[in-house]
Amino acid sequence: MDEICGRDGGMGRATRKLTAPDLGVLAAGLLVGIERELFRRTRDAGFDDLRPRHGAVLAYLDEEGLRLADLARISGRNKQTIAASVDELESLGYIRRVEDPADRRAKLIVPTERGRQRIRLGDEIIADIEHRHEARLGHAAYAKFTHALRLITTDQAPDSDDDD
Repeated sequence: MDEICGRDGGMGRATRKLTAPDLGVLAAGLLVGIERELFRRTRDAGFDDLRPRHGAVLAYLDEEGLRLADLARISGRNKQTIAASVDELESLGYIRRVEDPADRRAKLIVPTERGRQRIRLGDEIIADIEHRHEARLGHAAYAKFTHALRLITTDQAPDSDDDD
């Protein structure tokens, strides 16, 4: 690997991040790699109007629908960010808002048929990616990896509501 030097000629921070990546760099690399493949494959299947920012809604939405506040909470994003994605997805025909039968004042965000098709395809692609990583690492190592990742990601310190 070519070294990226700092102004003083020594090993730069960028080189250190490449040779000994920290948890943030590793997590970002995993996310970017998954997003890149997911959106390339869904684009190739005819869902070429979606962007990675829509993933915060599509990754968590189920057929019964969810309220906006619940989508924001489980995705870890603020309500304004999720609301913008919901507006875009609605205009693209992937979701619709319907009255919540449990509370007529509230709205549920539910997928349309096109949305359900994209959600199913996304789930299949993610499963394929997971199977590929499991085959590469072996079942036991992959199980330990996903267990450790779940422990790390569910034990994050609480932060403010300004994630974006």
